Amino acid sequence: MLLHIPNVLTAEQVAECRRQLDAADWIDGRVTAGHQSAKAKDNAQLPEDSPVARQLGQMIVAVLERNPLFAAGALPLKIFPPLFNRYAGGQSFGNHVDNAIRQVRGSQGEPTQQWVRTDLSATLFLTGPDEYDGGELMIDDTYGSHSVKLPAGDLVLYPSTSLHRVQPVTRGARVASFFWIQSMVRDDGQRTLLFDLDLAIQHLGADAAGHPALVQLTGVYHNLLRRWADAS
Repeated sequence: MLLHIPNVLTAEQVAECRRQLDAADWIDGRVTAGHQSAKAKDNAQLPEDSPVARQLGQMIVAVLERNPLFAAGALPLKIFPPLFNRYAGGQSFGNHVDNAIRQVRGSQGEPTQQWVRTDLSATLFLTGPDEYDGGELMIDDTYGSHSVKLPAGDLVLYPSTSLHRVQPVTRGARVASFFWIQSMVRDDGQRTLLFDLDLAIQHLGADAAGHPALVQLTGVYHNLLRRWADAS
């Protein structure tokens, strides 16, 4: 499932992110790429132990924890600390699939014993589509190739098993936060069914709050979640 989540950040929060990121020290983005991905990756990135990255990342996670659409679509168990990248001057990222497991690093960049299985990948756009040319996030699935270029503050969520790429940025700069989520439900098909059922329950609750089917459908949702979820 590919899910567009609008207005994750307010205009003021986006502006604050941009202010701090514009003054930050960027490095070669290949530092977090796997062996194969490093051959296709050409961008700039904030170091994982950057104080700016950590402060802004904590703000993003706090916002997502209060976002009901993100909760329904991701069913998050763990969120990898958000990272930040920038593409400019023709930079791009060729076809790749994200690493299956990511190790969280500490405040000094040291490896920790925290690991995140990457069930879902997320890109939170921090520059608007009119600020740069190119830079589309292309995501391939069984329905074809999807082009994603969202307003600043919007997020796209998609399965980490997807082949994806970032098109060359030929004007301006594309700045974004990217990270991964370990879901309580690792199977994308099961997550999609639960998401659709959750939305149907919400719509029924809004249109027919006293309908007896609400209790039955809510029970079905939680019994499926109980069957499929791993919350350990």
